[in-house]
Amino acid sequence: MLYHLYEAQRALIEPFSDFAAVAAKMFATPTSPLAQVPFAQRIAAAYDLLHRLGKDYEKPEFGIRTFEIEGVQVAVHERVEIDKPFCQLRRFKRYADDPATLARLKDEPVVLIVAPLSGHHATLLRDTVRTMLRDHKVYITDWKNARMVPLADGDFHLDDYVHYVIEFIHYLQRNYGNCHVMSVCQPTVPVLAAVSLMASRGERTPLSMTMMGGPIDARRSPTAVNNLATQRSLAWFENNVVYRVPPGFPGEGRRVYPGFLQHAGFIAMNPDRHLNSHYDYFQHLIQGDNESAEAHRQFYDEYNAVLDMDANYYLETIRTVFQEFRLVHGTWDVRAPDGRLERVRPQDIRNTGLLTVEGELDDISGSGQTRAAHDLCTGIAADEREHFEVQGAGHYGIFSGRRWREKVYPVVRDFIARHQPKAAGVETADDESEAALMAAAIQRDSSVEPSTTPAASRRRRRAQPGA
Repeated sequence: MLYHLYEAQRALIEPFSDFAAVAAKMFATPTSPLAQVPFAQRIAAAYDLLHRLGKDYEKPEFGIRTFEIEGVQVAVHERVEIDKPFCQLRRFKRYADDPATLARLKDEPVVLIVAPLSGHHATLLRDTVRTMLRDHKVYITDWKNARMVPLADGDFHLDDYVHYVIEFIHYLQRNYGNCHVMSVCQPTVPVLAAVSLMASRGERTPLSMTMMGGPIDARRSPTAVNNLATQRSLAWFENNVVYRVPPGFPGEGRRVYPGFLQHAGFIAMNPDRHLNSHYDYFQHLIQGDNESAEAHRQFYDEYNAVLDMDANYYLETIRTVFQEFRLVHGTWDVRAPDGRLERVRPQDIRNTGLLTVEGELDDISGSGQTRAAHDLCTGIAADEREHFEVQGAGHYGIFSGRRWREKVYPVVRDFIARHQPKAAGVETADDESEAALMAAAIQRDSSVEPSTTPAASRRRRRAQPGA
């Protein structure tokens, strides 16, 4: 019922939010008569803030079109490689004209970034992806909003999460020979489970695992998030935060942990910080500080965009990771697609490098929670394991922002490079045809009529391959 009331309230507020957006522009536009009234700038700022407080925040896009390597512009084409009911495997394919840059791109490591399924969209890792693209072929898990998944597609469980990761790793191994895996926050646990199962089966495991700010052992340095999970019973979570998706969505009737409740929890953790941030935004608008105001918009466009999680997955994560600590106790059994139970044994991993990263001031995953992976992965040689603590960084600082780019990324890049074989990886079979299509698209975008002769097509394929 709460979800239905929330949607009714959102529908009621939406027209007022739209009106506030129009009013803000009318009072802020210099040519408008309303811009001449006293305190017009303050009125415009107030309306703008009212609009942002009341608007509905849709999933943002990654928006990574180009980046630069040593003065050379590299184009990025984003596409979906695998489309599962609850997740898409998204690829950021890189293209360059410069032969030396192209050769470098083709020889670089393949990295699967496993994004969190814990409230925000995978676009929260936009800065992570953009930075990783400098030296890697990048894929990412883009989790779907559960309210958009029809009931006919079934439920989603923690075991399914583990199987998705294994399937994506197998896909990259088939195309490139092998890959590296990087998990941020929540997925450190299912990723470790996935690689453990692969090792126990005798399958080829990823070349390296990079685990950042995740609850491998949530008993260590417990945070407010951990305490909530241990102080409440599983039945309490099921009765108080699980609701059915209301009419009007493809997933109508699905049991979910709604995004709006997760967002309320995020805000409740630091209410003063968010209040001050909105007040500063109001002042920046009055002062005409457009750069600071735009930075605020970009942050909250991402922060306020949340998704629903399937209730089965959410409740099983609470029980397995935060209440019963099955991974560290060695009691976690994952049900295989054929129905068999497989025990998660991190000690079976031997041929995969392990890098753990923690933020000194992380208030989501406390100190030592991620580092605990080293105590579990005893089969990995000591010289193949590394831990890095980021001084002065909170949770988001280890994968986004200046500290990520200047302190964390060089460590991650060098660790992956040390575990990358010297031989170049195998490109996918459709690279040549894709390159021709991309070349034609680039020509169309620059208003140049592409030649349709076979010789011209061959020249375009040679000029615009990707990696």
